Amino acid sequence: MGNLLIIGAGGHGKVVADIARDSGRWEEIAFLDDNYPDSIILGLWKVRGKTEESKRFLKQFPEALVAIGANAVRLATIRRLTAEGFQVPTLIHPDASVSRLSVIGAGSVICAQSAIKIDTTIGMGAIINAGATIAHDCTLADGVHISPGGRISGDVQIGECTWLGSGAIIKEQVTIGHHVIIGAGSVVIRDVPDGVKVVGIPGRIIPQTSPNPPTSAPDLTIEIGRACNTTALVTQ
Repeated sequence: MGNLLIIGAGGHGKVVADIARDSGRWEEIAFLDDNYPDSIILGLWKVRGKTEESKRFLKQFPEALVAIGANAVRLATIRRLTAEGFQVPTLIHPDASVSRLSVIGAGSVICAQSAIKIDTTIGMGAIINAGATIAHDCTLADGVHISPGGRISGDVQIGECTWLGSGAIIKEQVTIGHHVIIGAGSVVIRDVPDGVKVVGIPGRIIPQTSPNPPTSAPDLTIEIGRACNTTALVTQ
């Protein structure tokens, strides 16, 4: 057994480390985090240094995963680690249901009680969180995050670094663009262009205020509350 280095010692990092421990694939698991040395312990595991120091740990920890919630940052970090020579594995919880005829990209993490059905392709560095379901014939690009309880129907296409909030639902045969944020509990029934927020039931589009991809979790509480009082649909 080898050793695994995890980048990002936060809540999601603990989830990733716990799945890695349950898999039995690694002898030692350790973290890098920018809060080091203020943070040196996360649960059962040691924080060994800052994220920028990853290269000096390559010999001891030849495999690395990124446990950063911000999609664009996670994806960029995976690409940097790969360039440095790390092997970036795929991590699947033993309680997840994943079709053998699906494809899961390097650095993706599939959490407990999630389900991925036949002929679905998930790109690099995705997070399929607890209890999320991805139906047949879907394609999720690199860096996508499906939050707990998300429901994606069959033949859905989701672009790079898009974030689906907890309990959100995507209707079958819908295409969602890159760097989109779907608010928690929203229901998307029509195609969504790049770089927007969608909130409500049915979902409506709210343009993002920044042209850059989000680097932290969005607060959609106000927008969701407003959107639930409207009957406007998502339009192409």
